[in-house]
Amino acid sequence: MRVMQLIDSLNPGGAERVALTFANALVGKIEQSYLCTTRDEGLLKSALHDEVGYLFLRKKGTLDLAAVYRLKKYVKNKKIDIVHAHTTSYFIAALLKLIYPQVRVIWHEHQGNRVHTSRLQNIPLLFSSLFFTNILTVNTELEAWCKRKLWTKHVQYLPNFVLTDPISQPSQARKDVIICVANLKTPKNHLNLLKAFAIVHKQHSTWKLQLIGKDFQDSYSEPLKTFIKEASLKDHVEILGSTDSVFVMMRAASIGVLASDNEGLPMVLLEYGASGLAVVATQVGHCEEVISTFGKTVPSNNKIALADALNYYIANKAEREKDAVAYTQHIAKNYGVEAVLPKLLNCYKKDHY
Repeated sequence: MRVMQLIDSLNPGGAERVALTFANALVGKIEQSYLCTTRDEGLLKSALHDEVGYLFLRKKGTLDLAAVYRLKKYVKNKKIDIVHAHTTSYFIAALLKLIYPQVRVIWHEHQGNRVHTSRLQNIPLLFSSLFFTNILTVNTELEAWCKRKLWTKHVQYLPNFVLTDPISQPSQARKDVIICVANLKTPKNHLNLLKAFAIVHKQHSTWKLQLIGKDFQDSYSEPLKTFIKEASLKDHVEILGSTDSVFVMMRAASIGVLASDNEGLPMVLLEYGASGLAVVATQVGHCEEVISTFGKTVPSNNKIALADALNYYIANKAEREKDAVAYTQHIAKNYGVEAVLPKLLNCYKKDHY
C-alpha cells in the first residue's frame, strides 16, 4: 500500500502537524509513505523523515490545472493508492480523482467550526465530497455534520495522535511559564487569554505567558499587542511567532493553555501531554474528552474562569505536577501511535469503492 498525505503547507498548525505525523508514523507500516505540500513548504518540513517521499507542488491558485496534472503524474509514477487530503486541500484532491479515477481519496476534516456552517456555505466541499472514498473527522460533532451535509457514504471519527512516547522523554527543570501554542487567528481567542493572564499577573507577578504561533500582523493580532501594552504586560508576555523549537519550549514550561472558541481535536493538546505539561483549555470541540479528569477545562470566552484555573495550578504546585504526570500517561495510552495508528491503517485497508 502506498499513501500520500496532502496538505496546503508545512507551516506550523494543527492540521499540518497531523499530516506530518501520519506521514512519519506510516514509515515501515506500509509499502511507502509520501507527503505533498500544495502551496508552501514551512518550518515543519525539517521534521519530515528521510524515508518519506516528498513533493512540493507549487500550486498558484484554486484552479491551477497544471498543478493538478503534475500531481497526477507523480501519483501515477509512484503508484500511489491513496491520497489522504487534509482540510482545504480537498479541492485539488477531488480534481485529481476526476482525471485519475483509480486513486482513492480520503478527506480529513480538522476544522471544528465547520459544524456551525450550512451546505450553501460549503458548495465547493459539497461538490468535492462526490469524489471522496471516505471522510475522517477529528471529533464526533464533525462526523455527524459530514454525514448530514455531504455526499460521501463513509464517514468516521479518528482521534489525532502523537508520535513521541512521552514516558521515555527525560525530565527537565520547569520554568514559571504558561505556554499557548496556536497561530494568532480566529477562533483561538488570544485576547481572552491575555485578559485572564492580566488577572493572574496580579497574584503571581513572576509568571510569564508565551504565545507561539504565526503572527499574521492583521486585525486579529494588533489588538493583542495593544492590550499587552495598555495592561503593562510587555515584560511578562512574549509573542514568539512560529518556531521549530516548539517542543523544547513546551518541555521547559509548566502549564499549557488553549483558549479557543471553536476546535476539532486540537493536536496541541496531545503535544502538551507528550511534553509533560499541566493543561488548561476551553470546553469546545473534543477538548473536554481529550483532557478528561487530568486537567482543567473552562467555558469559552470567560476570562474569570480561565484565570481561576491558571491561578489554581500556579498556587498548587504539587497538584499541578500530579495532574501533568497523569495527563502524560493518559495521552500515551489513548492518543499514542499504538492506540490510533491501527485504526488509520484499518481505514486505508477497507474496500470502499
